[in-house]
Amino acid sequence: MSEKKVNVAVVGATGAVGNQMIVCLEERNFPVKSLKFLASARSAGRMLRFRGDMTAVEELTENSFKDVDIAIFSAGAGTSEKFAPIAAQCGCIVVDNSSQWRMNPDIPLVVPEVNPHAIAAYTKKGIIANPNCSTIQMVVALNPIHKKCGIRRLVISTYQAVSGTGKKAVDELFDQTRAMMNFQNYETKVYPHRIAFNCLPHIDKFMENGYTKEEMKMVNETRKILEDDRIGITATTVRVPVYYSHSESVNVETLQHISADEVRSLLQNAPGVKIMDDPQNNVYPLATDAAGQDLTLVGRIREDKSIENGIDMWIVADNIRKGAATNAVQIAEILAKDYL
Repeated sequence: MSEKKVNVAVVGATGAVGNQMIVCLEERNFPVKSLKFLASARSAGRMLRFRGDMTAVEELTENSFKDVDIAIFSAGAGTSEKFAPIAAQCGCIVVDNSSQWRMNPDIPLVVPEVNPHAIAAYTKKGIIANPNCSTIQMVVALNPIHKKCGIRRLVISTYQAVSGTGKKAVDELFDQTRAMMNFQNYETKVYPHRIAFNCLPHIDKFMENGYTKEEMKMVNETRKILEDDRIGITATTVRVPVYYSHSESVNVETLQHISADEVRSLLQNAPGVKIMDDPQNNVYPLATDAAGQDLTLVGRIREDKSIENGIDMWIVADNIRKGAATNAVQIAEILAKDYL
């Protein structure tokens, strides 16, 4: 980490991901010179803690970015669409966690373990995009395989925690579960159907092609991050009654043959990956294992016997940490070290 200290702003500081960004900045000993908390007018005045000091949240305005070196955004696509260019015009580098800029060809989409070199392109717009949570954990595990033998096709099924929708969804799962266990009526507000004791094959809006926006994010973002538009990708994304951590079943068809043992060896030394793969002793990644940490957990690695070059994997990571906050802070660390 560079000795130079950096003026940082967290936009959307009072939200779940914004709060976790503040935690990550402290945990990772980010070289903060000053830290500004920004949010909507209704959150202005709230006090947040960083390194033992309490600081008031400020209302996000067009004048919020004077003398800020890096602004980490987690406040939704609409806020990012309006304020990220304003911040960039002030000379601030934006790391944006929303979906607003991810597929803009002039804006890098970055997972530091996979394509840190892409950060250099931030100079075009002054903005770097943080990928979708389910995409981040998958490409961390896939990148070593893609580099070694190439990927022809991916078939993905995700099992995503309600925290990916936000606090209201977490509360809804809790309230519905409690109501059902007590034989009481429950309310459905956040999701179109009950989430407690249920699985909803519906994340984000349905598109004309029959896929959801979440599914197409995984398709398009994976190709951009791995820098290979030739990869065939299909995805089904499912919301499940789990509070934290997304789980994914990923079938990988490679261009060249690779054995399950070779995949384990590759991933054993891959940055950001932890192997949990001893099924004979019931060792495989669980959502509860991943919650609260930054590693991507990989297990159930086996050869797909239905095709010539196929590997199956089970991939789990904390969607609020590595899937959002930690990835953004890692990008900011590289900016502070190599570009400021």
